[in-house]
Amino acid sequence: MAGRGRRIVLWRHGQTAWNLERRFQGTTDIELTEAGLEQARRSARLLAALRPDAIIASDLKRAVDTAAELAAITGLEVTRYESLRETYAGVWQGLTHEEIVERHGEEYAAWKRGEPVRRGGGELETEVADRAAPVVERNAEKLPDGGVLVVVSHGGTIRTTIGRLLGLEPSSWESLGGLTNCCWSVLGEGARGWRLLEHNAGTLPQPVLGDDV
Repeated sequence: MAGRGRRIVLWRHGQTAWNLERRFQGTTDIELTEAGLEQARRSARLLAALRPDAIIASDLKRAVDTAAELAAITGLEVTRYESLRETYAGVWQGLTHEEIVERHGEEYAAWKRGEPVRRGGGELETEVADRAAPVVERNAEKLPDGGVLVVVSHGGTIRTTIGRLLGLEPSSWESLGGLTNCCWSVLGEGARGWRLLEHNAGTLPQPVLGDDV
């Protein structure tokens, strides 16, 4: 299989003030906190050990500034894509979790059940995958054998992209747990397509040694 052994590292941005307040950020351009910058620096030092071949990122500042920490260590340029932004969530954006549940409870419950919902009048999760996953795939195709692509994006966009690349039904994407700030998931290339090797990781694990490799 051409390109066997390529990996995609999907890295969530560092902490923001709205993360701390549990506000739905969506496409609102919120900056990292000082703690978020430190998270990015720490994670970048770990991810640099993977010797990435390319870095792509959402063009929102919290993702750009996270990616910049890895770029500073590796010397790689960061290519920005609007299509890697977080889900646009209309009137939900800027609301806290509690406010969303109080004001849009039925819509929130339907989303949690896995139904296709335009949260706040915004994008469907499948529409987010439609714009984000092809960008990731195109950049992964450019990698050499054994190459590593780092994608710096947002929790919701990363989840939908993983779901799409793994071929999962959209109703099951919510079964992929959320990513902590500046943690990452890794997809590896196998004989039958992409496989989820790590999820919500914050350290570099040892290789899996066993029969299921």
